[in-house]
Amino acid sequence: MTTATARGPLTRSELLALPAAVDVETAGRAFGIGRTTAYALVRTDQFPCKVIRAGHTVRVVTEDLLRVLGLTPGSSDGAGSSHPTPPDENSSIHQR
Repeated sequence: MTTATARGPLTRSELLALPAAVDVETAGRAFGIGRTTAYALVRTDQFPCKVIRAGHTVRVVTEDLLRVLGLTPGSSDGAGSSHPTPPDENSSIHQR
């Protein structure tokens, strides 16, 4: 996928297929914001995801992007689980 030719917001399946880190434009598309706004947020340390800077290159960590969007690979509706997983019977919480 190249950001220069891709337009519009990313679908759930496109988001889940992203590599470990993406460029700022792709991350911006995930949020439905344009290139200029996305880079302005990075520049002012207000981008809602973890950003990695390496020289003049800026990448957004996909795992954090998916977390902020509430997406998990196993969810069917595109949202993260809103129900906490019950503790395992053998967990230290239940042991005395």
